[in-house]
Amino acid sequence: MEVVSKNNDNYKLMIGGNMNWKKYITSDPTICHGAACIKGTRIMVSVVLDNLAAGLTAEEILGSYPTLTLASIRAAIAYAAELSHERLLMVHA
Repeated sequence: MEVVSKNNDNYKLMIGGNMNWKKYITSDPTICHGAACIKGTRIMVSVVLDNLAAGLTAEEILGSYPTLTLASIRAAIAYAAELSHERLLMVHA
């Protein structure tokens, strides 16, 4: 199933499918010291994730960072999800 904004095709968002975050995320040692960023911006994935963790909605994040799209926010989440599968973090009970 796809949800598409009537206003902008950049807001296309796949529901229930695999997000290809590699289309949206890049890392370049000359930009933000090599931190993962949304392609075409200097907005780090960690900034998007920090905002989501702080309780901001996607709409609020888009208002603060108008160069982002819903798809790029979803890509940031997918990127983080994949990272969580690659290594274990110590979690204290």
